[in-house]
Amino acid sequence: MQPSITTLHGESFFRDDVLLYINRADEDYKVPMHNHDFLEIAYVAEGVGFHHIGGDVLKAQKGDLYVIPIGMPHVFRPTAGDVAKHPIAVYNCTVSTRLLDRIVPLLSDRSLAAFVSSLYCDEPRLLSLPGAGEHAEKLFYSLHREYMQLREGYADYLHTLLIQLLITVFRLTESRLNPSGTTRATPFFELLQYLDRHTGEELTLSDLAVRFTYSERQLQRLFKQHTGQTFVRYRQGRRIEKSCEWLRNPELKISAVAEYVGYKDRDTFVAVFKRYMGITPSQFRNRWRNSRSEG
Repeated sequence: MQPSITTLHGESFFRDDVLLYINRADEDYKVPMHNHDFLEIAYVAEGVGFHHIGGDVLKAQKGDLYVIPIGMPHVFRPTAGDVAKHPIAVYNCTVSTRLLDRIVPLLSDRSLAAFVSSLYCDEPRLLSLPGAGEHAEKLFYSLHREYMQLREGYADYLHTLLIQLLITVFRLTESRLNPSGTTRATPFFELLQYLDRHTGEELTLSDLAVRFTYSERQLQRLFKQHTGQTFVRYRQGRRIEKSCEWLRNPELKISAVAEYVGYKDRDTFVAVFKRYMGITPSQFRNRWRNSRSEG
């Protein structure tokens, strides 16, 4: 017997000034198979599970990105019944077609504009982009953070982040269609990956220079060129972003989270977190908990 399908309507999610909705959900078996009258871009932030979509079941794991067209039934599921042992967390960016209609005329690249239009016009198709990469993850993180904080100008900022996300999807799609046009990861990109895998360690610019055979001056220039930040600023930002993942575990004390991301002093961690996020770790944890209960 075919499972029943629930239809979700954008009017239940969107605000008139934004027309998009972003959340981060720990998937379980409570959400039914559903379709919707809006475009959804989903990114697997943590874990492994399955994406039931249309008539297919796809393995879904951290780094996978999907563009789910209007009207296509789908749902994410964990790999087993014990969600605590087999978690899968997904960022969802849902977008009204009214907002896309506003964005498309603003795009000066006609190929990009045609691609975005194809996502919700005529006969839209599912896009499955495994291993979308760190840039996609950062965009979803920024979208979710901005949506949660509601600071001045947040609507315009969300719209600019959405355009960046659409460009990223376009580039990923083009690179999969034209593999010969892709570029190999540079040694500096490998350095960034290494840095992210060792967030809690006391790595200095000198340590990285020796390990990856750069001079410290070269590294300073490369960080500004590729990240727009100094090494210290980039390192600090990634530590705070990682701490947000740990803070979603209510059983972890804030002092433990601080230590996991390389801060031996809790007060220093709290001060840096507040300067970067605009709220304290406790306030972040409470907002995340409230957003889950409301969902």
